[in-house]
Amino acid sequence: MSSSLEGTCALTHLGAIRAHGEEAARFLHSQLTQDTVLMRPDEARLAAFCTAKGRMLASFVVVARDPQDFLLVTARDLLPPTLKRLSMFVLRSKVKLTDATADVDLVGLAGSAAAPSEGLAPWQKREAGPAQVVRLYPADGVPRALWIAPPGTPAPAGATLTADDWAWGEVRSGIAPVTAATVEAFVPQMLNYESVGGVNFKKGCYPGQEVVARSQFRGTLKRRAFLVHAEGVLRAGQEVFHGGDPEQPAGQVALAAPAPGGGFDAIVAIQLSATQGGQLTAGSVDGPALTLLPLPYALLADI
Repeated sequence: MSSSLEGTCALTHLGAIRAHGEEAARFLHSQLTQDTVLMRPDEARLAAFCTAKGRMLASFVVVARDPQDFLLVTARDLLPPTLKRLSMFVLRSKVKLTDATADVDLVGLAGSAAAPSEGLAPWQKREAGPAQVVRLYPADGVPRALWIAPPGTPAPAGATLTADDWAWGEVRSGIAPVTAATVEAFVPQMLNYESVGGVNFKKGCYPGQEVVARSQFRGTLKRRAFLVHAEGVLRAGQEVFHGGDPEQPAGQVALAAPAPGGGFDAIVAIQLSATQGGQLTAGSVDGPALTLLPLPYALLADI
């Protein structure tokens, strides 16, 4: 795998849910951790869909194509159950939810290929002909973007990145999406979503809102997401152990990818106490040793 994150990647592991109708914005507003009613035309949103206990069932990049037409880009393996569950809450709302995966091409852009998003802040978007481009968080300073376009629309020119290349960039950005391996494993703050624009604490109710708010404002959050490196293989869903308490896991791997220089990099959600010293390992107390790395952004509580 190339050590240079430069080029384009067809994001076949992602899909899209379409929410269309005169009450689409208000419906999504009532279900997600983000404000969709006040979304500006130049904005996208990182958002989570949670259980009543605040556990994340899915995460999305939410894009408004017009005031009544939204796309929710999410993990393809989670799309069917997520669409089914969201549809349970439609009731009499004037909104239609459909699987729009076949209606769009989703391409990741990195380095110079992300030029169509130049000048945008993370989660801002702009039109690029028939396409929409959303600025993502960078990976080690390398700009990244999400390209959403009708099928067959030419994406920006660039070398072809592999799925592992893109996944490594996702890890290095510090933002872990929910996948099938991590469904209901985390409340949003365990993945630092409140620090990267994934939670709006001023909006109204949504499933799990009380738990999410209580975690933020009552100091009950005991786990955060951190970057780690290991010489052994890591994978999403693995438990993380701390040498000081080998009988029970201290956290879980949220996202992992092969590192260009060898080994694996990962985002792990672990107990804050486990970061204060002692050995961290993945899979078991005898598993690959984890080395903590600096986060690429400041945590909201630390600002």
